[in-house]
Amino acid sequence: MTLIRHFINGAEAGETERTGPVYNPATGEAHRTVAFASVAEVEQAIAAAKAAGPAWRATSLIKRADVFFRLRQILAERTPELAAIVTSEHGKVLSDAAGEVSRGIENVEFAAGLVHLLKGEHSEQVARGVDVHSVKQPVGVVACITPFNFPVMVPLWMVASAIACGNTVVLKPSEKDPSAAIWLAKAFQEAGLPDGVLNVVNGDKVAVDTLLDSPDVKAVSFVGSTPIAKSIYERASANGKRVQALGGAKNHMVVMPDADIDGAAAAAVSAAYGSAGERCMAVSVLVAVGDVAEPLIASITEKVQNLRIGDGTDAASEMGPLVTREHRDRVEGYVTGAAAEGATVLIDGTQRIAAGERLDENGFFTGISLIDQVKPGMKLYEDEIFGPVLSVVRVGSYAEAVELINAHQFGNGTAIFTRDGGTAREFEFDIEVGMVGVNVPIPVPIGAFSFGGWKASLFGDSHIYGPESIHFYTRSKVVTTRWPDHTPAQVDLGFPSNH
Repeated sequence: MTLIRHFINGAEAGETERTGPVYNPATGEAHRTVAFASVAEVEQAIAAAKAAGPAWRATSLIKRADVFFRLRQILAERTPELAAIVTSEHGKVLSDAAGEVSRGIENVEFAAGLVHLLKGEHSEQVARGVDVHSVKQPVGVVACITPFNFPVMVPLWMVASAIACGNTVVLKPSEKDPSAAIWLAKAFQEAGLPDGVLNVVNGDKVAVDTLLDSPDVKAVSFVGSTPIAKSIYERASANGKRVQALGGAKNHMVVMPDADIDGAAAAAVSAAYGSAGERCMAVSVLVAVGDVAEPLIASITEKVQNLRIGDGTDAASEMGPLVTREHRDRVEGYVTGAAAEGATVLIDGTQRIAAGERLDENGFFTGISLIDQVKPGMKLYEDEIFGPVLSVVRVGSYAEAVELINAHQFGNGTAIFTRDGGTAREFEFDIEVGMVGVNVPIPVPIGAFSFGGWKASLFGDSHIYGPESIHFYTRSKVVTTRWPDHTPAQVDLGFPSNH
């Protein structure tokens, strides 16, 4: 089987003392092997990044921008190649994988504007003969730890801005689908990025802990589950690093009685079951207000009857498998336990049937599930399931819907479907969630804005990519300047005044 190694200082590297399997989720077969980095190998990558730092920081902004313009062209021209790599290890359908690459390109385009993004400020004559200006300078070596569900887009969320700001990077992708990260590193190299500026180490907790504990790593970016995000935030910040750690989600979609029911149902199906629900912005809770539940459920049930689930490389497939057998079994456990919690299973995905056909038992497939009468306190409602399971919660009013969402531990994304502008505006004002959609089920911001949730969905004070990433990956320095003039020097022990 192909061995996926690390990428350190511009070349593939890595011993094979410890390895892990990389599966094709559609077949269940381990078709590649990934090297798990030792402490020494991670330290080698950190050292390469640190050594490359001074020269990259000194590189002109125009030359830095040129790298991103070339990278964008490479990504656009070779999207099918990269999408196929994603599908082979993650399982999502090819069109979904290509969409992920497209959204990643947005972040490259944002980073290409670094000449403007890194501008400082200047004030003259703040006191007689005294000027003040500020500059943005890189933090140093940045560790980027990314999840399995978006092996292209999320690395580009972090790496693009970090490198644009003059930092060097050690990227630790998920060991479940690591090939895309190596592809990206080589694409950056082809675009003209100097060796050592972007390094990739594969592995597990050994690699992560080494990054978190290294005194040479100055900042950590992470996306993953809430327990791991909290752990990373605590350990890295205790070591004096700046940290942004994005955690889990339980995204609610509110459907008001005046909504377009058919449109809301289509949006719910797309947002709940796309990418087999393995999205941190997937809709997992449908909040039906008033008497809207019955027609909404009927429309959803009709729309999923012929949903095609299969190998992501098959153009007819609309949804692929889950990433591992263990994850599939965990997701199905929530469905099999739903009735005991008092919920009603309307569509049981654990039967593994789609469009009237039984799914391939060799792959990590599950069917889509729709569960009604879900209530707060149920594990089904409280936990992040991260699979194709849509829960329906019935409430009597708009106020109950808002109270329900605001009481949940997660605050990543939410949406409301309504024809009433006043209700939509009120929802935007009332809701305690970081990203809000109005008749948009998955409100992931474009690259010119920033992505991040509230509450247990984010640890740290900076959202990811966009304008907040420039703040996170730079340190501000303020310089106060006075040049000698013909005024006689005087000693003054008083506190300096700007008059």
